[in-house]
Amino acid sequence: MRSPRRFRRAALAALSAGVLLAAAGCDSPADRTTKGTTGTAEAEDVLLQPLAAPGPGPFTKSTVREASSPSPTPSPESPEEGGASATRTVHRVSGAVPGLYGGTRSEASCDVEQQIRLLTADRDKARAFAGEADIEAVQIPGYLKALTPVVLRADTQVTSHGYSAGKATAFQAVLQAGTAVLADSRGLPRVRCACGNPLDPPVVAKGQVAHRGERWPGYDPARILAVGPSVQPVTGLVIVDTADNTWIERTVGDGGGRDRTPDDPPPYEPSDDLLFPSPARPSEKASPESTPSASAPSEPEEPRCPESPDDPAGLPPGCPPPMDPDPGTEAPDDFDGMPTDEPWELEGDGPDPVPEPTQIFPGEPDEPMDSEIPEPFAG
Repeated sequence: MRSPRRFRRAALAALSAGVLLAAAGCDSPADRTTKGTTGTAEAEDVLLQPLAAPGPGPFTKSTVREASSPSPTPSPESPEEGGASATRTVHRVSGAVPGLYGGTRSEASCDVEQQIRLLTADRDKARAFAGEADIEAVQIPGYLKALTPVVLRADTQVTSHGYSAGKATAFQAVLQAGTAVLADSRGLPRVRCACGNPLDPPVVAKGQVAHRGERWPGYDPARILAVGPSVQPVTGLVIVDTADNTWIERTVGDGGGRDRTPDDPPPYEPSDDLLFPSPARPSEKASPESTPSASAPSEPEEPRCPESPDDPAGLPPGCPPPMDPDPGTEAPDDFDGMPTDEPWELEGDGPDPVPEPTQIFPGEPDEPMDSEIPEPFAG
């Protein structure tokens, strides 16, 4: 686990020292300075890293297995930054969320053994990598073998580290969906396989942010993830099979040889977009009771029956015949069949008892009701 002192150092390096990164290529993050200001808000630079771009200061060459890391399907349009739809929004999500990662059944997205050979072949790079991973250089093989090769299913911001002059330099980056990474037992991406750079959780700035680099089709600054550690370590990651859109449970630290179908799959389809909240869900606009379903059959409307038909034989089907009033009963002229909320009117305030109010209802005997006089009205 990363020590608090080392994590604070990385955070300070990303926020205060920063780096202004070029679009593509491998120039050192230390070659340029970072900060700019807009009014009183500081502007932070975030590098956009497409799938195959090594980015600045790669630790190794790519160890991605291309056949196991397919490119994501691009969206029809990619909003331009600065437009009305390009408000930057970073959505925080736990690393244990099913469907956060993808992969191909029984195939690893990264060649872990090759990654080990490349890192351990260069003593300076191994030392710099181990320092950011908070391990010793001799522990690199075991550390990498304990990680799980998967691919990101959404554009994801991370704290990446480039290698320059024998040191690792932190910078903020957004990795394109489809990027092959090695994730740990808490679901955090720890290594980017296209360059061998160690990864940490992102430092999301509250001020102005400038996205530098090459924008890919479907890139949307309002749909960026920030992966946080799961509450407890997990023994397997539930990922999406990118070949047939089914669920896979991949054992942590395994390259796909023990992939299996989850015993208790998630209660939603792998294709459902649950990583981002949708502002236009029908359930948020109207309740199911107020929104008719296109597939549900509509109930037939009840016939409208006239109140006082002239000819009972001409009533519509389903209408009851008129009822004859009981002899000796008659509703008052102003009676509408509903109880009144008006108070009873009392005459006089002498000691004599107040007469009991009487109300005649159709169909009842013409006699006073047997209710007692309310206490406030008692003489």
